[in-house]
Amino acid sequence: MSVNRLGIIREKVLAGARLSFDEGMYLETSVDLHTLGELANIVRERKNGNKTYYNVNEHLNPTNVCVYRCTFCAFRADLKSEKGYVMSDEQILHRGQEAVDRGCTELHIVGGLHHQLPYEWYLNIIRILHEKFPDLHLKAWTAVEWDWFARMTGRPTKELLAEMKEAGLGSLPGGGAEIFHPEIRSKICEHKADGTEWLRIHEEAHQLGLRSNATMLYGHIEKPEHRLDHLIRLRELQDRTGGFQTFIPLAFHPENTRLSHIPKPSGLMDLKMMAISRLMLDNFPHLKAYWVMLGVPIAQIAQSYGADDIDGTVVHEKIYHEAGSDSPQEMTIEELRRLIVEAGREPVERDTLYHEVIRPQGTQWTKGRKIVSLL
Repeated sequence: MSVNRLGIIREKVLAGARLSFDEGMYLETSVDLHTLGELANIVRERKNGNKTYYNVNEHLNPTNVCVYRCTFCAFRADLKSEKGYVMSDEQILHRGQEAVDRGCTELHIVGGLHHQLPYEWYLNIIRILHEKFPDLHLKAWTAVEWDWFARMTGRPTKELLAEMKEAGLGSLPGGGAEIFHPEIRSKICEHKADGTEWLRIHEEAHQLGLRSNATMLYGHIEKPEHRLDHLIRLRELQDRTGGFQTFIPLAFHPENTRLSHIPKPSGLMDLKMMAISRLMLDNFPHLKAYWVMLGVPIAQIAQSYGADDIDGTVVHEKIYHEAGSDSPQEMTIEELRRLIVEAGREPVERDTLYHEVIRPQGTQWTKGRKIVSLL
């Protein structure tokens, strides 16, 4: 019976047909990792061939002071904590200049929900960066932050999204999704925007012509049915809007969190989640293996388990390193391209919106302590 069920799923994958919740549960509970990888790779190569995308980006976390106390977070700080910080306009513009000098096409901006900073402070970050660096794509603020802005101002999130877009916002990151199911979400982040609000905000962004990413945090207290529910809710929204660009499964890092007693997900689970995500999210064009969270070796292997993106140079990533990520703080373009080639894929630089970036032959710029050549 089980062999027949797997055969039916295989036929549906080959035909490009949609898998059901029950079939997803069967993949979660009854199919070996290598078979999952084989099936996911069929979808991956049908959508993206042999390409693996990367981008040249930096991260900006303007403050870590946060009113929320999510159990899985090691990044946040209290207002009076020695760890807490708030970046000045000068520091923010310096980071933007650094990104431009490094050849970045994207600045990824997320942070804490500082209860003594007005919405206008967050708006100003987008405005001053866009005015100074108009060619730098600003991917900013998770749905949880947009929900907080609405609570602070009493204004609709769609109005705030439009205002930020006018100021220079380019797209939305996928953070804050965690797990949508209220049974789990209420235990790990009970006060912040729920799954329905997260989806509504991304739908509003899509209606305004903004593209966005989506994530799922796995490997903590959730179960397979919660993960499948999450994936299907994302798939349903993508059916309506087509606004999601990529899905990023995020491995939970327990160190320095209130869930530190939970072991970190294994590499096998990481690959399983990547493969199942690729199989269930048939309408998502891309899947990203975020090397900062997965570690470099698993991110490479994931390119044969459904992923077609390895993220970028990153630089200044704080959130996951605070939670115990032992991956490098940044990666050079040379290193990224080498890792992709080692994985048997063709490296393709992209911008945030997945347009291929073609740099003039011989382009060089200072990257940290070394000169990076794109020859």
